[in-house]
Amino acid sequence: MAFVSNVFVLGIQWLSDLRSSDVLLNVDLFGLSLSFGPLIGLFIAATLILLVRRVFGVVRWHGPADSIFAAHRTDNELDVKNGFGSTLAAFVSASGGASVGQYGPLVHFGATMGSLIRQITGSKITTDVFIGCGVAGAIAAGFNAPIAGVVFAHEAILRHFSLRAIAPIAIASITAAWISKWKFGDNPLFMVSDPTPNLLELLPAALVAGPIFGLLAVIFMQSLRQSASFAARSGWSTGRLVFSAAAITGCIGMFIPEVLGLGSETISFVLSESYEEYYLILLLFFKLVATAFCIGFGLFGGIFSPAMFVGVTAGALAGRILALLGFSVAGPGLAICGMASVASAVIGAPVAGVLIILEMTMSYEYALASMLSVVICTMISSVVFGHSFFDRQLLDRKIDVSQGRGHIEMMETPVMSIVTEEYVKLREDISVGDAINAMVSAEVTEGYVLRNSDNKFLGKVVIHELIGSDNNAPTCDHLVLDPVMIKHDASLQQSIEVASDFVGESIPVVNQNTGILHGVVTEADLFKLYLKLQSKVIDLERG
Repeated sequence: MAFVSNVFVLGIQWLSDLRSSDVLLNVDLFGLSLSFGPLIGLFIAATLILLVRRVFGVVRWHGPADSIFAAHRTDNELDVKNGFGSTLAAFVSASGGASVGQYGPLVHFGATMGSLIRQITGSKITTDVFIGCGVAGAIAAGFNAPIAGVVFAHEAILRHFSLRAIAPIAIASITAAWISKWKFGDNPLFMVSDPTPNLLELLPAALVAGPIFGLLAVIFMQSLRQSASFAARSGWSTGRLVFSAAAITGCIGMFIPEVLGLGSETISFVLSESYEEYYLILLLFFKLVATAFCIGFGLFGGIFSPAMFVGVTAGALAGRILALLGFSVAGPGLAICGMASVASAVIGAPVAGVLIILEMTMSYEYALASMLSVVICTMISSVVFGHSFFDRQLLDRKIDVSQGRGHIEMMETPVMSIVTEEYVKLREDISVGDAINAMVSAEVTEGYVLRNSDNKFLGKVVIHELIGSDNNAPTCDHLVLDPVMIKHDASLQQSIEVASDFVGESIPVVNQNTGILHGVVTEADLFKLYLKLQSKVIDLERG
């Protein structure tokens, strides 16, 4: 991950510099010097992305949300082909100038590599820990922040801390950061001019700006969702969507090139207070627009870097506004708070976000001020939007990781795995006396009546309702016509919900489309499987 993360970023920077250095693409239009480089670069990227989709057979791009879901499942091997294809697509997008980030794709690539190594080695260490190792390595190498890498893997991906997991993840994170420094140098991601801000000035400003950052994070995440929703409803082809995003982003980049690509250099300029207020507003607005179109329309990439970009410009603006109102907020402090707050809310990792600031700036004061704004920002965004953008992506796919591994296991375990065919089958023309004898012989109190011609389930009978009736009468006169039933494709979770209102011996599992009875389950079977899954989850998280 140390090599991949650094080569990924350095490759993007080299291609971006190559694209922007071509003076032949510059034209003078109404006194303005414009470059067609962004437009041409994005059209080339769009073409290559469509080629990547075809070669790798990618139906949808895979990212951190898939890593989180995989880490919460038992059969959690990630799709290696989709993982590699998505990472390559993100590299192409960012190199072409798309308004996307690098950390999301690298996080998923790390998770994919962890899953692949687990499959190859057959290690006794579980796959979720290998996923955490890859993720931690990506963050540690990308930010030169090994402690933040460890915390991010636990906080955002695994969602639990355990002695079993923390040792290998810490080794992976520290090793990635060490190799990154050794081979690629100790270059800080951002330069901060003043490492010792005045906390008496900064803390009140961070407190006031926290809610603003929270609302901005919600706007940023909603813009991504609405853009993707429009793309899904539009009926446009994949090619049309990708080239539309390229055209819109390229046109924006012709006038405001700072919103293109990873944006690391622009963030450094914002921190050094190199932009006027009006230009900060333009950067903030058009970064939101460009990122929404790129992510929503298929120019795949990460959202962490764009979130930092949006946060840092908003923080710088908030600092200028407070200064105009007479409050003293010197230096880049509020911009750093905004960068940490919006990014932390978007990825759902407030502690890791604060630690990234601490390890990047080596300033306790900046980390403390960032923590204040991060806490308020994430509290507001979680109430209004949700835990993170990745969690919301999973919710849109009907996956709720907030319920924990136990819930996911129960939703993914089919009830058919515990269905038994050991039940009393009764013909539709059987008499009451014969039905009673069949149930007494099988030592059960319930029987299931099937139609003679096609074995379609007609209903169930209960022995105590038959006793006292005419033995020669047809059993069908005593059918429970609408018994509690479980659908054949139901999960364990859904089956337990059905069984919560059930009183009886067993529950029929029926195909609702064909009416065929597949078998029965008992409440004891359901709860035995539930306890087995809970024990597995406890062993996983606390072992």
